[in-house]
Amino acid sequence: MTVAPGTLVLAGTPIGDIADAPPRLAEELAGADVIAAEDTRRLRRLTQALGVTPKGRVVSYFEGNESARTPDLVDHLLAGARVLLVTDAGMPSVSDPGYRLVAAAVEKDIRVTAVPGPSAVLTALALSGLPVDRFCFEGFLPRKAGERLSRLREVAEERRTLVYFEAPHRLDDTLAAMAEVFGTDRRAAVCRELTKTYEEVRRGPLGELAEWAAEGVRGEITVVVTGAPERAPGELDAAELVRRVRVREEAGERRKEAIAAVAAEAGVPKREVFDAVVAAKNASA
Repeated sequence: MTVAPGTLVLAGTPIGDIADAPPRLAEELAGADVIAAEDTRRLRRLTQALGVTPKGRVVSYFEGNESARTPDLVDHLLAGARVLLVTDAGMPSVSDPGYRLVAAAVEKDIRVTAVPGPSAVLTALALSGLPVDRFCFEGFLPRKAGERLSRLREVAEERRTLVYFEAPHRLDDTLAAMAEVFGTDRRAAVCRELTKTYEEVRRGPLGELAEWAAEGVRGEITVVVTGAPERAPGELDAAELVRRVRVREEAGERRKEAIAAVAAEAGVPKREVFDAVVAAKNASA
């Protein structure tokens, strides 16, 4: 007799306040055949807070074992199990484990559904005071300075609002890099400890936020940055042209290639960018 495949359920968990738990979350935790949790200790605290006693098997499913454990979970699904995937906070797959399992389940024609829940991305967007009609989520930036600058440079002219996750001990470096690439006057918001007791949303130009963060910041961080303003060709001033060349050079490009790329972006002759770079160099000599 052929067994019908089970169902994979992605469940959103509170990003701070346990009272934000979706009503269906308790039902799924109580009834799942298998619960795959990013941190089984946090899962235990969550079930205790919700007054739930899971009946199913609980397994760990985190970045370090995601690849190895996915086939086993797919086998459970193919055998008819209801597998619940929960991460430490927010929705699975959004900068958290889950994508590999979802992709594997879809490949096997296994039903995938979700229990919608809190999202730091959308919460930060809503609180930022910045445009939210169009946005893109960039996740975590690279840890190495050169790679971080390169990634930021890729979206320097992005018109949509940008959303990032960041670790508190790297926030000052990240905001400084953003100020360098996007400009010190670009508006942004740093959202800290969302829905928790010490929730804070700090809004202002990137230059000011970078100075504030240099003093040290704690907690879970989401950074929202307004998109690049639309500029007509040739509208960029000499200082901005020089800044863009410098950003590209620091990311590893040769000056000649950096000047050509900036000229193409700005819609101006390469000679204009070259002259601006030379003038800036002479002024600082």
